[in-house]
Amino acid sequence: MSVTVPRYFWKPLLLTAALAFVYAAVLIKLGDQWWTDENYSHGLLIPFIIGYILWSERERFINATKQPALLWGAAAVVCALFTLWAGTAGAELFLQRMSLVLMLGGIILYFWGWRVLRLALIPLALLALAIPIPAIVFNKIAFPLQLFASRCAVWAMRLFDIPVLREGNVIELLPLNSMTTKKLEVVEACSGIRSLMTLMTLAVVYAYFTHPDDQSGGGTKGRFGWLKSYGFWRSTIIVLAAVPIAIITNAARVSGTGILSRYYGTEVADGFFHSFSGWVVYIVAFLLLFALGWLLDLVGKKKRGKAHSATRGAPKLDDARDEEATLIGAAREPLTLGSNNPPATMSVRKADGSAQ
Repeated sequence: MSVTVPRYFWKPLLLTAALAFVYAAVLIKLGDQWWTDENYSHGLLIPFIIGYILWSERERFINATKQPALLWGAAAVVCALFTLWAGTAGAELFLQRMSLVLMLGGIILYFWGWRVLRLALIPLALLALAIPIPAIVFNKIAFPLQLFASRCAVWAMRLFDIPVLREGNVIELLPLNSMTTKKLEVVEACSGIRSLMTLMTLAVVYAYFTHPDDQSGGGTKGRFGWLKSYGFWRSTIIVLAAVPIAIITNAARVSGTGILSRYYGTEVADGFFHSFSGWVVYIVAFLLLFALGWLLDLVGKKKRGKAHSATRGAPKLDDARDEEATLIGAAREPLTLGSNNPPATMSVRKADGSAQ
């Protein structure tokens, strides 16, 4: 018994084999960093999430209009190869890994076109968010977050009348029942950049899976009509809100650690409490994202309800006007001379049933 493989399966299989050959070293190093670097450990889940999205949306991918953009696709593939060469020559892992995202986008454009690329934007965005940023950029972001968290901790501790001194990202305080001051350092791991990257990825996933199907409202047609849709702005607000939510919740975590260090010693900053507070911060941050999405849905539902009620009332008013115009036109219709039909008469019956 011979098993026939559909023709359209050969193209993805060949492309996958070619990509695996070109990017084998890049993918191995990327997977190793996901496994060893806690800042990007969420990347281990990204392939499974992307696979689930592609499988659940397989009907849309199959039914999408295929209009290959050969020129744009070829240009993107060439740029991806050049970026891969530049990253390899300069030993820059970020360029090598981002070239994979550009390569995938170029291949989709070349073989299937813009409509399929639009459907694949979220999987490509998730892959890009899982790629570790360069160390120099990472430090430029992490250190200001460390200073912000330490300032918030000092401000919160002074609200409780706790004597405290801050030098950069180092907080010096005197715990109770202690004769010497202790120092708390807001290190890179406590800067919040780890929760920031993870929460942004979660925000993209949450916004995608809760994206409203009903794109009601006018003005959504045209090439850029999606910019006026409720779903687009809802997703944008949720993803952007992940940044302040991650920063604020991490600052609250550092502040709570500083306050507890005053009463229970600096040992609370290490060990079980440190790990447990990190998980609590993730849960609270995601609950805030969920609450924001619920609030946006509530506001959007009210606006759509008003729009539906307005559109329902409009046809009734038009029908009444049309009926009135018909009656007026019939009353004003002239009587044709020479017609054998007698003019219409109107009879009014009295209450006893006799005609008047």
